[in-house]
Amino acid sequence: MSINTLTGYVDYWATHRPDRIWLRDLAGDSSQDYSWAECKQQIDAVACQLEELIGHQSNIMLLSRNRAHWLLADIAIARSGNVTIPLFTTQTPSVAKYIAERTESKVLFLGESLNWDLLRGSLPEDLMIITLPGVTVEEPHIKWEDMARDGAGNTPSCEPQPTDPISIVFTSGTTGMPKGVIQTHESNLIPLRRAYDFIDVPEEPRYFSYLPLSHLAERQIVEYASILRCGEITFNESLETLTRDMARGRPHVFFGAPRVWEQLQQGVLRKFGGVEQFNEAFKANPEEVGIGVLTSLGLDQANFCLTASAPTPPALIEWWRSLGLMLVEAFGQTEAMSLFLSNTKINRIGSIGKAVGDVEFKISDEQELLVRCSGLTPGYYKDSEKTAELFQDGWLHTGDKAKVDEDGYVYITGRVKDHFKTVQGKFVAPPPIEGMFAENADVEQQCLIGRGFAKTVMVAVLTESAKSKPFEAVEASVTATVEVINEAVERHARIGAVIISKEPWTIENEVLTPTLKVRRDRIDARFADKGRELATNSAKNRCLLIDWE
Repeated sequence: MSINTLTGYVDYWATHRPDRIWLRDLAGDSSQDYSWAECKQQIDAVACQLEELIGHQSNIMLLSRNRAHWLLADIAIARSGNVTIPLFTTQTPSVAKYIAERTESKVLFLGESLNWDLLRGSLPEDLMIITLPGVTVEEPHIKWEDMARDGAGNTPSCEPQPTDPISIVFTSGTTGMPKGVIQTHESNLIPLRRAYDFIDVPEEPRYFSYLPLSHLAERQIVEYASILRCGEITFNESLETLTRDMARGRPHVFFGAPRVWEQLQQGVLRKFGGVEQFNEAFKANPEEVGIGVLTSLGLDQANFCLTASAPTPPALIEWWRSLGLMLVEAFGQTEAMSLFLSNTKINRIGSIGKAVGDVEFKISDEQELLVRCSGLTPGYYKDSEKTAELFQDGWLHTGDKAKVDEDGYVYITGRVKDHFKTVQGKFVAPPPIEGMFAENADVEQQCLIGRGFAKTVMVAVLTESAKSKPFEAVEASVTATVEVINEAVERHARIGAVIISKEPWTIENEVLTPTLKVRRDRIDARFADKGRELATNSAKNRCLLIDWE
């Protein structure tokens, strides 16, 4: 097929697979299902109404939790020749205001979102609100249902082109205000084709949508991939029903950040009554336990399970593999997707895999990973200076430090800006040390700090089960882990103290980004003073110190 736009694929499947279910909204024991033909009718009708209301080439914000109409609104915006500006349902007012003003958005598609009351005062007063089905607001608004009815039977005048901007994705950066990454039809389709030439997934695969569609990874891996492959998407009803809904969706493709895989693991261990009880059951019958766990999670038919967006502890990957689930790593970023991939045959734990398709790469003198290929972002919205920093001499600068082994496997060693110098003036790369610390069964979140310290300091959050353990047992466990690490790392990187926190890091307390990355600046701001004091005392007394928050 010579189709080069996402909207072109929607038209194709609506013609050739009209009755096949594309989208499935779960609600309790039932679901609302939408076929390709039904979806195309709604998309075209709403796109026609958008053309009448605002014309073309306008920026339109979209705020909703993951539901079928999030996707339909996104494609209707593209079909009308306009641009989607996705907002997170965890977005803060200051960031939402910044995005609205920077993009000059005058229209908002509003679905179910718990932060609407928080954001409404930060958005333009003259904002045109279009509510998605099932949503009622006090402000004047237009209903999706009315637009779908009034535009029924009409065809939009716009003919989307491969290089047309379809979205501006504001990255959930770990510092400062986010940058707006321009996305086009081809900057999504080219990486997807590159990926699907490398991985083994059935025709017309099943997908499960639960991570924020406002983030490009979920949008491309689930939404746009389903459009490319005539896939079926099951939308999670809520985080409280995640495992129940996964079991109903039974995805062939499943993506989770490392934090998601950690939480799923903790949920499994809780069902068995703890780590020891799980280990006993698994030792007695590993095959039965493995099949039982994967079936209960709906992952027994998963062909491609991906972990990305942050370093994944090797012990976590090994744990899932022991159950029979091949968890593979990959690398891409909002500016450049599907660069390095692993599959069931080509993978090494700790590596992001190998360059795929037309991707070329090199490691700079500063150990930064540079790439060159097709399907990249055109640049940052209204920011020529940052775009010039991103693209230099024909190479995209990823901002990640990396190394490559003799077989071509690439390993991310940290962010260029995350490396820090201790008081000795030598650089420390946190991710490998954090990965080793994550092997401790009593902790589930960790972040190494130490800029200007006499020693490095690990800040860690306990698992739920560890919170009920005696302090002495946890301290003994942590001490043993640190001793192993300190034997393996260079002297200047050795851990001198551990700060143990019982409060988890979440999106709500803004320690995690909406895509579950740790905001290192928040950890630094909160624990730097205590960490520096502990590091100094540790160096002075030549002992490991453990502090409880």
